[in-house]
Amino acid sequence: MSGKLEGKVAVITGGNSGIGLATARLLLENGARVAITGRDQAKLDAAVLELGGDVLAIKADVNNLAEIDQVVSVIKERFGSLDVVFANAGISGPTPLGGTTLEAFEAILRTNLTSVFFTVQGVLPLLKEGSSVILNGSVMRELGSAGSSAYSASKGAITSMAKVFASELAPKGIRVNTVIPGATRTPIWTRGARAGATVDATEKAIAPRIPMGRFAEADELAQAVMFLASSASSGMTAAEIVVDGGNTGAPWGIPLFRG
Repeated sequence: MSGKLEGKVAVITGGNSGIGLATARLLLENGARVAITGRDQAKLDAAVLELGGDVLAIKADVNNLAEIDQVVSVIKERFGSLDVVFANAGISGPTPLGGTTLEAFEAILRTNLTSVFFTVQGVLPLLKEGSSVILNGSVMRELGSAGSSAYSASKGAITSMAKVFASELAPKGIRVNTVIPGATRTPIWTRGARAGATVDATEKAIAPRIPMGRFAEADELAQAVMFLASSASSGMTAAEIVVDGGNTGAPWGIPLFRG
């Protein structure tokens, strides 16, 4: 086991699946003590089994401020303080012009943006000098993908808010950075409006628009989070790591444009 995070305490919201679960596994392997949150007790239980049980699982809906407070209370009682926060919990869903309810639009903004603010605000008293806050953004902030107004807006706002956080927390010696995933192999592709779809079929359809020709793996995002959580990134704040196979940075690298 590597000891890059030996003695550090981390919390990951939405840590029971996808990128959050992969990150929890990697941080544990590197010596951290890890707490994960999730809304679904069954998924939390499965995550604990998969991670070997050496993780603190807290059932909580980050949309509920009282439940965020409860998470903070449990972490304070168990660990005393925090070194790493990965605000990862998020949802997606279609919000096309002409066919979207207020409830559907605001649900995405509340989970992906408002709850991130109040998660970081809630844990702030537990963060020590030298701590690392990591937000989960998305390339959707800039792709203009039809039907994704609420999700894309929420992720654009994450990019902006992270910079404000970095300014506010710099005097406290706390760094704030963002990971920007592109299309990644996680269960998000098979939920909600995409129920019935498979990740493999979705990847096959989308891969031609990615220069590297494939989805990212959740473990590849976890490596980026690990770097931002560790002292290896000690000189970085208000920075971003984009893990999208060249989707946004090298769009002319897709097969369509190759000679």
